[in-house]
Amino acid sequence: MFSSPSSSDAQAAQYRTSGCLLRFLLPPVSVILVGIVLALLLSQIQVDLAETAPLPKDTSRISSNQLAPLFSPEVLAWEEDILNWSEKYQLDPNLIATVMQIESCGYSRAKSSAGAMGLFQVMPYHFKEGEDPYHPGINAHRGLNYLRQSLESGGSTRLALAGYNGGINGAQNPEEYWPDETHRYLYWGVRIYKDANEGKDHSPRLEEWLNSGGNSLCLAARNE
Repeated sequence: MFSSPSSSDAQAAQYRTSGCLLRFLLPPVSVILVGIVLALLLSQIQVDLAETAPLPKDTSRISSNQLAPLFSPEVLAWEEDILNWSEKYQLDPNLIATVMQIESCGYSRAKSSAGAMGLFQVMPYHFKEGEDPYHPGINAHRGLNYLRQSLESGGSTRLALAGYNGGINGAQNPEEYWPDETHRYLYWGVRIYKDANEGKDHSPRLEEWLNSGGNSLCLAARNE
């Protein structure tokens, strides 16, 4: 005959059963929690990559017969010249327009506090004696030749823009050593160019640039 277990025995048995269940449940719960954390981390990494990863190396060499419509009217007014410069310097016209947009918004008399001049904000030491830095053709010749060199040296649009702003040699350094100005330049340029290269007719990043002070350059270009 089997005797009924005492109350203490029953409690002990229940505890042992619950403990076994917990041991069985803990591994799946842990896997689920780790999976959720990894998914959140991967989603953030994907966002960061979308902002910082170099664009395909050959996109900046693609030639098209028109600019993306997202650029400001002051830059679009230079479309015929930009297309001609695109052929001459073998650069994507949307890349040229992106640089013009954030450098001068099409204002040919633009001058920075550092002394950069003209449509493409070229530093004085890039010009030969007797050259007019504000002449659009001369300014484009000096600026776009340097952009082309920066692209060939860096191998990606991202590094081309970094080299154009911070110097080709400087762009070869690890990004943590780049000046804040170069990081800001890429913040504007990479996304604006990506939107243009995808044929969009509107760029939130360009709107942000305009609202962050770019409108003053565009106003000067309209009044030129």
